[in-house]
Formats: sequence, C-alpha cells, structure tokens
Amino acid sequence: MKTEHQRTALITGANKGIGKEIARQLAQQGFAVFIGARDAAKGREASEELCQQGYEATFIELDVTDPVSIRVACGTFSQKADHLDVLVNNAGILEDHGEDILKLNTEMLDRTLKSNVIGPILVTQDFLQHLQKSPNGARIINVSSGAGSLKDMSTYAPAYSISKTALNAVTKQFAGALKNQNIAVNCVDPGWVRTDMGGQHASRSVDKGAETIVWLATAAPQSETGKFWHDKQEVDW
Repeated sequence: MKTEHQRTALITGANKGIGKEIARQLAQQGFAVFIGARDAAKGREASEELCQQGYEATFIELDVTDPVSIRVACGTFSQKADHLDVLVNNAGILEDHGEDILKLNTEMLDRTLKSNVIGPILVTQDFLQHLQKSPNGARIINVSSGAGSLKDMSTYAPAYSISKTALNAVTKQFAGALKNQNIAVNCVDPGWVRTDMGGQHASRSVDKGAETIVWLATAAPQSETGKFWHDKQEVDW
C-alpha cells in the first residue's frame, strides 16, 4: 500500500542516535517515516519500535557509501510512497578523534568523505524525483557540525571537520540549484550530543540535538534555504 496524502520523511542513519530521534519526533507530528540504515537488524528494530508506539515507520536498507544500495533503496521507496516531503541526510562517520592533519591517514579521509559528503550528494540526486512530487514544497536537511565552521576551525578531527565543511558547501550548491523548485535545502549543527559518536559526556540530549532539524523539516518558513543553523538561529559558515 502506498502512502498518499500523508507527509513523508526519509532519514538516513536513523537506526540510532540523532537520526532515530528525528524519526520519532517527525512520526509524532504525523509523518510516515522511512528509517534508512545499513544495519538491517538495527534498522528494523528502530522502525518496529516506532510502529509499536502507534506511528507509521518503514525500514529501508540504505548504505550511503554504496551507489547501488542508494538506487535500490530509491526503488523500494517508490513502491511504498508516491512522494517525499523531507529528506534528512544524517548518516555520517567520525573516525579521527585526536588525529593530526600532519599525519592524517588519507584512506580514512577518503572513507569519511565518501560517507559524509558523497553519500548525501548521491542520496539527494536519487531521491530528488520523489522530492519534486511533494505537494507543498520539499525540505532537505543535511546534518553537519560546528566542526565544519571555518570561522572557528582549529585542529580538531581534520577528516571529519573537512568533510562537514564540504557538506556545508554541498548544501549551498543544492540550495542554489533547487531554489526555483520550491525545495529548501539547509544544514544544521546539532551541537555536542550524547550518542555513540558524541559520547556519554556530551552536553546535549538527543531530543535537543534533533530539535532544530525537526523545526526545519516542519515549522521553518519554506523560504529559508541555503543556510547553516544551530538552535533555530542562522550561524556563520
């Protein structure tokens, strides 16, 4: 059965952490949510958890580093929904805590760019056909990081930081290319959040980390596009 007349959202890397919380908050607002994850067991578990709470959630196997996986996921989505209103490019990796650019392992940099930059480009390109069918204008949100801001950049996690700066540039490019198609494209610094990536000592809860992303997906003016946000405020690149 296809999801019609209902707002739909696809969140990548939604089997845990911020992605899972974004899916939960959007489901609470009446969205049919699609849980994109490469770990099938955890992805199914996350979608079943939401279904048991009375929400509409569907797992879609999606590895953002694999172009074939993305294309197959897009085909699967098209069998289940007739349009996409919100795409959240949340999947990402951080492998270089404590690394130094002077000795940066470029294979790790390559892996990081594949996941954090090329992945969101490919997912957006492939799912654009569904976003263009959104009846009231679609929204794309790229989950970035304060580490990607050039204004305050120092030496922290060079591969990760460089990838998030590049993701911010990807955001600007898509915002420009789609400005006449009623598709808003923004990126968000969710802050330091208690997740597998952020660690247990991080200052923010997952619901706080998801808050601005969900706001951009639902309540922010459709005219807001091509910007970098933190706590619902535009911040410096």
